[in-house]
Amino acid sequence: MIDSKLLIRDAELEDLARVVEIYNTSIPGQLATADLEEISVESRIQWFNDHNSHQRPLWVLTEEDHIVGWLSFQSFYGRPAYLATAEVSIYLHPDVHGKGYARILIERAMNECPRLDIKTLLAFVFGHNKPSINLFKSYQFEEWANLPRIANMDGIERDLVILGKRIVE
Repeated sequence: MIDSKLLIRDAELEDLARVVEIYNTSIPGQLATADLEEISVESRIQWFNDHNSHQRPLWVLTEEDHIVGWLSFQSFYGRPAYLATAEVSIYLHPDVHGKGYARILIERAMNECPRLDIKTLLAFVFGHNKPSINLFKSYQFEEWANLPRIANMDGIERDLVILGKRIVE
């Protein structure tokens, strides 16, 4: 159940600056993204346009009409045979970490998969991001791959873990 102050809705172009702002807050901690420097709104316009509400949505989570997080579905590997598989990404503003908002977004994503014709969800998570790995595993995502030491984060090599869950049989 969603708190009455919370709303999940499709992102609009006017939301992109806030989506990018939230994303950029994750870069310094080197826990959730392989970007090492802040990105610009302009650099994400094509990414924004690649999303659509009927197949690969980009949702924003608002708390009292203020965007505090977002979730995106991204096509996996860009080939037609993988159309029923999507990567899910969740980013929250640091002020709302620990409030259970990621759980709200994951649950909504899994519930919407049949409507979106998505049968399999993937999450790409750094191996040292234990909170995110534990979160996805609590929803029965399983470790399907571990790509050791493939990301160089300021001289530290990091693993990438691919978690997967079959949503629709």
